[in-house]
Amino acid sequence: MSEAAAVDRTISIRAESLLADADTCKFTVNRTVHAGGPFLFENAREAAGSPLIERLFALPGVAHVLVAENVVSVGKEPDASWALLKPAIGGVIRTQLLTGMPALLEKPGCSESRVRTDAELHAAVQKLLDDEVNRSIAAHGGKISIAGVRDATLFVTMGGGCQGCAASQMTLRQGLEVMVRRVAPEIVRIVDVTDHAGGDRPFYR
Repeated sequence: MSEAAAVDRTISIRAESLLADADTCKFTVNRTVHAGGPFLFENAREAAGSPLIERLFALPGVAHVLVAENVVSVGKEPDASWALLKPAIGGVIRTQLLTGMPALLEKPGCSESRVRTDAELHAAVQKLLDDEVNRSIAAHGGKISIAGVRDATLFVTMGGGCQGCAASQMTLRQGLEVMVRRVAPEIVRIVDVTDHAGGDRPFYR
């Protein structure tokens, strides 16, 4: 069994439709989805840069999302079916938790009209790692570092619990890429240069 599958079995999500509003359902998770809040997202544009919320709005029929600690409340369009949406929403929440990445980006970077240098892009991504990403994945014993920025490509290494972890590419592709796109849209590609066979518990050996 992979490490990701083992973690998956510890995640419990309970869906509860609201009697006062048939188009809203509350998903209560047995762990924190995002500390603080509530954080309300009323459309897909507001979700940009927040991995969990982007994926929820990608589901047909999702109208708004509210996140507070361990509860994710989702509103649907009147013609959408909960029978289809509930399992899909639960799957999105579970996948997000498995990445170990922050579910929301609270401090999006300001877009700039001028072209930034590699050094400036490096600084913008480093701030994202320091303020949002590494504080979150440190709980899993992991850390992401910048190996370099060249020609709109970001090179990263994944250390600690992320090195060789079965969920490392999920963390990278479904978490970090989304957040980097918000603070440094000039970055067009992220390359993982980690030696994943060299960790204490390598997955790719």
